[in-house]
Amino acid sequence: MSAVLDCNITFIGGGNMAQALIGGLIARGLAPTRITVSDPVEQVRQLLQEKDVHVTDDNIAAIRDADIVLFAVKPQVLVQVLQPLHGLLNDKLVMSIVAGAEIATISNLLGTNKVVRVMPNTPALVQTGAHGLYATDAVNAEDRELASLVLAATGLTLWVNTESQIDAVTAVSGSGPAYFFYMMESMIRAGKNLGLDEKTATALTLQTALGAAQMAITSANSPAQLRKNVTSPNGTTQAAIEVFDRGHISQNIQAALAAAKTRSQELAQDLSESIK
Repeated sequence: MSAVLDCNITFIGGGNMAQALIGGLIARGLAPTRITVSDPVEQVRQLLQEKDVHVTDDNIAAIRDADIVLFAVKPQVLVQVLQPLHGLLNDKLVMSIVAGAEIATISNLLGTNKVVRVMPNTPALVQTGAHGLYATDAVNAEDRELASLVLAATGLTLWVNTESQIDAVTAVSGSGPAYFFYMMESMIRAGKNLGLDEKTATALTLQTALGAAQMAITSANSPAQLRKNVTSPNGTTQAAIEVFDRGHISQNIQAALAAAKTRSQELAQDLSESIK
């Protein structure tokens, strides 16, 4: 983390994900005075100013003294945000969490190849995110380490070997929290149908999800083995698993993630074509 503590970091866009990263970085020891946020919304700037970071609505001024510039804007405003900065970022590390924005698109708009593309997920808001990263060979080992350290402030960071794998990361972890929330919804509803009140069904479901995740993270066994360990022959868990299997739940989950990956590819293509 020490390498990041010596850097000035600018966020272009101060939304929820940027705020999560800022909070994580400050908690890890980065001085708020080393952080600048540029956002056009006055309420966002006021909220961030309470963290003692520098705020502005001038993107060019915001990047002037930055070592790292992280773009956290909506895809639909990408062109109007990036084009005025063309040629001004050649000596800086650029990071992007803009959904669907490929490195080639960002590089062309900014005039630099020193770009790291990131697919984060919303648990970063509670410092338990899972971030997939990709960069071309234009980004050296030192800058890759810096990018990893910035994101490690809010969770797990993993590099992928090809940019196309970012679409798989989107399907697995980017959209992934919603899948687990969907499962939680279903379990809470089932608990109520079985006679529990909503508060009890919710508490049991959420704690079970937390416990299962913690077991999977800390155990030497795979999730498949952990599942087998709690599935006694002819027991209650087996009865439930058999219903899942008859409903082809595993196959449906795999098909759902494949659909998410395809949609990620389509959105990236749409964004690229809209800029041309």
